[in-house]
Amino acid sequence: MRSSSYQALPGAPAGFARRTIRAMLVLAVTAGLATAVTAAAPAKAAATASTTAASTTAASAKASTTTTTAADATSGIAAKPYMGWSSWSMQSSSYPGLNPNGNYSYLTEANVLKQTDALASKLKQYGYDYVNIDAGWWMDNNWKPGYDQYGRQTPDPVRFPSGMKSVADHIHSKGLKAGIYLPVGLEKGAYGDGKVPIWNAPGCTTADVVYPDLRTTNGWDSSYKLDFDNPCAQKYIDSQAQMFADWGYDFLKLDGVGPGSFKSGDNYNNVADVAAWHKAIAATGRPIHLELSWSLDIAHAADWKQYSNGWRIETDVECYCNTLVTWENSVNDRWNDAPAWSNKAGPGGWNDLDAIDVGNGAMDGLTKAERQSYMTLWAINKSPLFTGDDLTKLDSYGVSLLTNQEVIAADQNTSPVARPVTPVGNQQVWGTKNSDGSYTVALFNLADSPASVTANWASFGFTGHASVRDLWNKQDLGNYQNKITEELPAHGSRLFTIKPGGSQLATTSYEAESPNNTLSGGASVVGCAACSDNLKVGNLYLGGKLQFNDITVKKDGIYTVNVAYVSGDPRSVTVYSNSGNGTSLKFPSTGDWSTVDTVSVQLALKAGSNTITFDSGSSGYAPDIDKIDVPQSV
Repeated sequence: MRSSSYQALPGAPAGFARRTIRAMLVLAVTAGLATAVTAAAPAKAAATASTTAASTTAASAKASTTTTTAADATSGIAAKPYMGWSSWSMQSSSYPGLNPNGNYSYLTEANVLKQTDALASKLKQYGYDYVNIDAGWWMDNNWKPGYDQYGRQTPDPVRFPSGMKSVADHIHSKGLKAGIYLPVGLEKGAYGDGKVPIWNAPGCTTADVVYPDLRTTNGWDSSYKLDFDNPCAQKYIDSQAQMFADWGYDFLKLDGVGPGSFKSGDNYNNVADVAAWHKAIAATGRPIHLELSWSLDIAHAADWKQYSNGWRIETDVECYCNTLVTWENSVNDRWNDAPAWSNKAGPGGWNDLDAIDVGNGAMDGLTKAERQSYMTLWAINKSPLFTGDDLTKLDSYGVSLLTNQEVIAADQNTSPVARPVTPVGNQQVWGTKNSDGSYTVALFNLADSPASVTANWASFGFTGHASVRDLWNKQDLGNYQNKITEELPAHGSRLFTIKPGGSQLATTSYEAESPNNTLSGGASVVGCAACSDNLKVGNLYLGGKLQFNDITVKKDGIYTVNVAYVSGDPRSVTVYSNSGNGTSLKFPSTGDWSTVDTVSVQLALKAGSNTITFDSGSSGYAPDIDKIDVPQSV
């Protein structure tokens, strides 16, 4: 089953309902079927960052038996983010006509084949080549599952009368790749009486593959947790992987994986399961892309990278309403959550922001500006580009978004994942440097009304003129001096390639730990291996304050000051120069408390000596500060 499903309860918070109703229904069906933080991080952050550390040691140790990365074992799978189509968005929507035979009934062989043919004719030439069948292929319209004599999921004969191999064969006949889905663990309905034999594993039964107390796992507690101390557990995973390989599948989405899926603790640590799947896939000899879902724990990013090809960093993008998505539920969440993962992705494994439902206009539930911003964020994050739209009904604007080859190239090239270069308020600038020395730069206005957004070249470390190309409109806009400013509609965006023609920005660095600075409250100097001079100032919380002294410039002006900082979660800090009142700015997460990233802030400085202050406020928690780089001229 997908990460979250089923319609919202009337009056319940949307996020609660989407996740809770899925759990309730799965349990109802199955019941009848018998890391440490550095000293700089305050206690609040330490508790968050280390929640699962102690409980995951045993499973991580078991998982460590395989050390080859998934990319190495599967012949270069996920060298670039994958592209394609997934069934879930339409399955989960109550848009008129999509699910006429009950909730989630859209998933049928006929509909998959129809979307396959549409993908082949409309989008294949642009790189979209995966057709992914999501939750429900082994369940009837009442969500009652079916299993074979070895406890493996078997296709529902009404949904898929020709069987899963026939469907994969048709997908392959179109020059496309076939994807399939499973929840992690041994589903309760597959356990039987514990005497169900495991395929190709003499002496092994379902009682041998799970813990004797039948502890549950996954995001819905719909499965029993596999015990990999018993070799029979690996044999069970081997049997499932071989079945998919025999059917001809090229992709597996493993869902409800923890730590993540809103679960933590020993029962929900599925690192060993993911490692077992990695090993089983390799043993089949068939390259199969392994994708993990959902809201994966970033503390285990190294595990996800080692054993899989992609990981969902968030909950479902779908709204579980009468459209496929809405802006608030939950497209716009990704601007806040993606930055923490920006340095975790690369060839072999990518951060998955979920489906891009931008092709159907009214069915999507978004304005044109929102659709473009949605696609822009996915592209600069190098997320897999898989749409959940009805490909037989794409509108012309949707086609223009999904097939813009310059935007697709931004997603598919080998430059680092973009991240914000400004604080993450309503107006944001994101960017990344490309291998040819150019920059991919996105401007976003996340406010509910129009606003201007400015990208300063100083944020990227250069000054002077630069040529600008508009990727969405496929136009060269000419040279811009020091910055570009655009008026954007509500929830609007622009996407550019910026080619510097000027010079590298001359700056002066000021270390946070300098004895020349003033620390107050609990602020203190602590070690930081990734920081400049291996030191930073932390404990900026509940009144902690860092004041940089003697910041010297030659003339009055507004300066773009780059701030190197460390923050395991998004945190706000009030920043001001001299005796100014200051503005509370939210810095995006750097992913953990040992990674340094940079954002730029605009500060008014006067000729001569200045102070720049970072103030947590009486009740706030601020990021740790490494250093600031101040331009030598405006």
